[in-house]
Amino acid sequence: MITLITIIHIIVCFFLIIVVLLQSGKSGDIAAAFGGMGSQTAFGPRGAATALSKATTWSAIIFMVTSITLSIFAVRHTGSNSVLENVKPAQGKSQPVKPATPPPTSQPQAPTQK
Repeated sequence: MITLITIIHIIVCFFLIIVVLLQSGKSGDIAAAFGGMGSQTAFGPRGAATALSKATTWSAIIFMVTSITLSIFAVRHTGSNSVLENVKPAQGKSQPVKPATPPPTSQPQAPTQK
């Protein structure tokens, strides 16, 4: 099952690349960027959906579905292993470094008299 979905996913990837590269741009010249299209819409006039745009939409939907399906299968197959499982947690609060105490000085003792 995973192999079949992986094969479909790879085929859809290549098909999506080809379909996107075959489409012409919506606004090709620099005048369109500055409102030279003569339309009030933000991204230029919207024409009827062509066969390439419908193929792009459906291949994108299939790509997303196969991606989610493969990720669900991967989690179920390997368990809930995470990359971050083996990372040590950071210290909650860092304490400032205390200055080192100077070593005790040895003072000469006064001679005791007997």
